[in-house]
Amino acid sequence: MAAISLDGLTKRYGKGTRVHLPGSRTQSNEVLAIDSLSFEVNEGEIFGFLGPNGAGKTTTIRTLLGLLSPTDGTGRVLGADVRDEGALIEAKKRIGYLPADLAFDEGLTGRRVLDYHASIKGDSRREELLELFDPPVERKIREYSTGNERMLGIVQAFMHDPDLVIMDEPTSGLDPLKQEVFHEFLRDERGRGTTLFFSSHVLGEVRQVCDRVAILRDGRLVALEDVDSLLNRGGKRVRLRLADELSETEFTTEGMVDLHALADGFQFTYTGEYNALLSHLAGHDVTDIEIGEPPLEDVFMHYYGESEEPADAEPVATPREEVADA
Repeated sequence: MAAISLDGLTKRYGKGTRVHLPGSRTQSNEVLAIDSLSFEVNEGEIFGFLGPNGAGKTTTIRTLLGLLSPTDGTGRVLGADVRDEGALIEAKKRIGYLPADLAFDEGLTGRRVLDYHASIKGDSRREELLELFDPPVERKIREYSTGNERMLGIVQAFMHDPDLVIMDEPTSGLDPLKQEVFHEFLRDERGRGTTLFFSSHVLGEVRQVCDRVAILRDGRLVALEDVDSLLNRGGKRVRLRLADELSETEFTTEGMVDLHALADGFQFTYTGEYNALLSHLAGHDVTDIEIGEPPLEDVFMHYYGESEEPADAEPVATPREEVADA
């Protein structure tokens, strides 16, 4: 049985919904937040739910957790239909949730926050997780840094040893060392059989930990594939300096995408064979080179097309209750 299953899941805000538009104007409008999503998340896999800000990731997560009601279609989480409140409440005992906006009571200490969550769902792994992530639980939340608050959120999401953990931008605010600790923890959790579903717009994070990914754009599923396939499509972002002066036409070769001339070199995304690129560069006097992951938005632009909306269309508005959607 799939841990998560979506079948035509749709969330639409109908006419009469107040919508905030640029220029502080409001009007009633129909907004399609997520559109006929259908895919499955297998038990025991790390599944990345990707897309730029505003793609509909948070709306999907909130609908799966029963915080929003679907307009059409349905989804199942650990076998429970998201439209069946009673079944979903029972399933949530086996689910951990790490929202993008943690919204802890700032007047409470971290320990009080964990005590509250423990009273609802248990905390069999609390001490183990506190040793690993080490948020300052004796201090009040108002004194926490963003990273400490995120680490407290991670502890509360996993401390009852759930079968499924749903996370929305889980590493936001963590420093690079804590991010690596968290990624290693996710890999260990997968080894224990835990299913991990998280949204992200950071391609490097996805590369490190995910087995498969679904890519969302404008509320629609535009790709569902394993990580290796995604990376092959994404290529590498290359920035280099040259001692010799060349035009773009003289320098370009097969596999270069979005080539831009710089003051003393070029920047481009490379999607071809790396040995071919090295052979090409060997014919030039390269004085410096940087190679990294392209922004996830660039992957969308290059491999999944431009937005289907007309260029002169009114910008899609965001309902006030979904303004935090990422």
